[in-house]
Amino acid sequence: MSKTDFNQLVWFQVVAEERNFTRAAARLGVAQSTLSHAISQLETRMGIRLLTRTTRNVATTMAGARLLQTTAPRMAEIEDEIAALMEFRERPSGTIRLTLSDHALESVVWPKLEPVLVDYPDIKVEMILDSTFRNIVEEGFDAGVRLGESVEKDMIAVRIGPDWRLVAVASPQYLTTRGVPSHPDELIQHLCINMRHESSGGLYAWEFEKDGQSLRVRVHGQLTFNNSYAMIDAAVSGYGIAYLPEDIVRSHLAEGSLIIVLEDWCPCSTVIIFISRAADRTSRHSG
Repeated sequence: MSKTDFNQLVWFQVVAEERNFTRAAARLGVAQSTLSHAISQLETRMGIRLLTRTTRNVATTMAGARLLQTTAPRMAEIEDEIAALMEFRERPSGTIRLTLSDHALESVVWPKLEPVLVDYPDIKVEMILDSTFRNIVEEGFDAGVRLGESVEKDMIAVRIGPDWRLVAVASPQYLTTRGVPSHPDELIQHLCINMRHESSGGLYAWEFEKDGQSLRVRVHGQLTFNNSYAMIDAAVSGYGIAYLPEDIVRSHLAEGSLIIVLEDWCPCSTVIIFISRAADRTSRHSG
């Protein structure tokens, strides 16, 4: 037997339910002759009569009743599943994997994400906190949040927050004991609190800029962290100079437990979210 035309099965079901070709054709929105021809084709292909036709109504044969009993529940299940799937158009769902720093999470992402999670409970977000620029495609991320200068050519970048800057800070106690640097090159004579990139294992080279001149300084000290907030505590305790986002040390600057040094060398940066072009074209609905 040739492949079944499922439209004909649906039409047969409607005729069997209505027990009348005219009413069934109106319900389906097709011509009565078209409907009658389709049912005749189905019976011919199956080699068995499914309906008994009279001048007043239509009734199923024993074979037709059995076919209706078999197909009707399955058709209903298919319709219910299609309706459930179509809800994805109006209700975002699925899992999103992000790579971002602890500072980006607290200062930019979480304030925007929190109401989204409340409004869309079917969205799941997995956030990997680190301080380095990961390959989001190879490592299975959908997007990442970093500074604007770190965008590869196959990425799409979208600004998600205002400009902010990294600032070199130290406690008054440390600066009184060790002195205040006047140029980034002088940092090599100071104790500095380092940040280690988790994936590469390397230490972050502090980047400065003034009047178009850029400098990268590799600093040294007793302490190395992979967390910005631990660096703040160490700097406040007088263990050296730290290079941190200005907004997360603002309260310490206001109360005087930290002081900015080399302020004219600390440039502003743009916080962006970067998305691979492949991820941008693909929806994720895995649990």
